[in-house]
Amino acid sequence: MADLGLPRHARLLRRADFAALRAASARCATPCFAVEYRPSAAALARLGIAVSRRVSKHAVVRNRIRRVIRESFRLNRAALPALDLLVVARARAAAADNAALRAELAALWRRLAAALNETSAPGTMRAGS
Repeated sequence: MADLGLPRHARLLRRADFAALRAASARCATPCFAVEYRPSAAALARLGIAVSRRVSKHAVVRNRIRRVIRESFRLNRAALPALDLLVVARARAAAADNAALRAELAALWRRLAAALNETSAPGTMRAGS
């Protein structure tokens, strides 16, 4: 049975990790989330979450969004390539229900996996190489 926990080494925790990610990353977005990502030196995907007070003034709402992001990442972590991810919630996320948030996150995970598989396909050259 696969380990479905979210161990400490699967999270971005240090300020330096966040700064490195923000400095050199690719981006993709949905109406409720923006994701910054870059290949990771670690053997697995690592998650960072940012849900600011601009999203909602109520801590209960911000924490609900964080829980949904963590749960979705935890369930899909095995299918993701080795990436550092920063999921930033947008104000629209506060009004969305959990099912809508989970659907958007599932679409984001699929897009990330597909985008990275296209750029790292053997025998292909990227533009500018």
